[in-house]
Amino acid sequence: MSGLDRPITLHQPRRLEIGAGSARTLGDWAAGAKRPLVIASGPTEQYVARLSLSGDVQVISDVPPEPDLPAFEAVLERARQVEPDLVVGLGGGSVLDIAKLVAAMWDGNQTLRDVAGPNKVAGRRTPLAQVATTAGTGSEAGIRALVTDPETKSKIATESPYLLADIAILDPELTYSVPPAVTAATGIDAMAHCVEAFTNIRAHDLIDGYARMGIDLVGRYLKRAVEDGTDTEARSGMMLASYYGGICLGPVNTAAGHALSYPLGTRLSLPHGLANAIIFPHVLAFNQSSRPEKTEEIARALSLDAADLLASAHGFCSDLGVEMKLAAHGADRETLGDWAAEAHAIRRLMDNNPRDMSVEDVTAIYQAAY
Repeated sequence: MSGLDRPITLHQPRRLEIGAGSARTLGDWAAGAKRPLVIASGPTEQYVARLSLSGDVQVISDVPPEPDLPAFEAVLERARQVEPDLVVGLGGGSVLDIAKLVAAMWDGNQTLRDVAGPNKVAGRRTPLAQVATTAGTGSEAGIRALVTDPETKSKIATESPYLLADIAILDPELTYSVPPAVTAATGIDAMAHCVEAFTNIRAHDLIDGYARMGIDLVGRYLKRAVEDGTDTEARSGMMLASYYGGICLGPVNTAAGHALSYPLGTRLSLPHGLANAIIFPHVLAFNQSSRPEKTEEIARALSLDAADLLASAHGFCSDLGVEMKLAAHGADRETLGDWAAEAHAIRRLMDNNPRDMSVEDVTAIYQAAY
């Protein structure tokens, strides 16, 4: 099952800079910008000076984790007051997603609900730079952006080539301060992107290559990055793994693992990486019978025991310091069935899964993770 008979389109940023200190290269690239707008979060604002930007630099530094529609609209309104000629995302996945949407929408009349879905963004005239400060979502590589709907607690997903960065920068020095637990969870998220694309019913040989490289990098470098946050080689390896995962999302996307993680983010306010880390071992084991050869590859790359995959994958995550019990994060067992129905309804992802998963199957996974 190679997928080579199915046409796909692969989008990547026009330019990629990777390596220690590479954040400083943005200044030269953006030399003509007079009103750069940097979109950041509280923890990432400290890195603005490293970008070496000139002109009247404006900063919006209060993008929250897992931003909802009102938070996005507040940032968009402030961006319209700035009238930027360059938008820079400086942060993790949530910040980078907001930066994509702002760059495409600040000078137009479309609302987020207008652009939800594939290929509805009217266009983009403002250059976009994406500077990642975590190694997880791979958002700097892709054409999707997610914002939470406060009414339904579901994700509003926008997909468009107009959301693609003109330049993406992966500077491992910007990830030195990420705490070990966050490094672990976001690294597992990067791996989940690769694994879910690799085992997807829409898998394609081209994307399988990126997925294999990403999984291999996680197997080699995640533990080192958790143990020593200033291990530049390990941090660089994880940023590249995250980037490869972001490439996998474009033509193939994720599957049941991410569908099951979304209610944990919206209902428990768990960071996206942590939600995916909790779910990852369960969905990997659930899908093993449908993708035995590829699952064996994954197990070898991560040094897992394929004969006892659930326990081995669970141990891989917990040994990195991830709290894997939903109860410890405030989940109520009585709500798990409702969350399962919510996850099961995310058909854009569930329909990609290699093994059909019922609401009862989802509930059983949540119960096992409880």
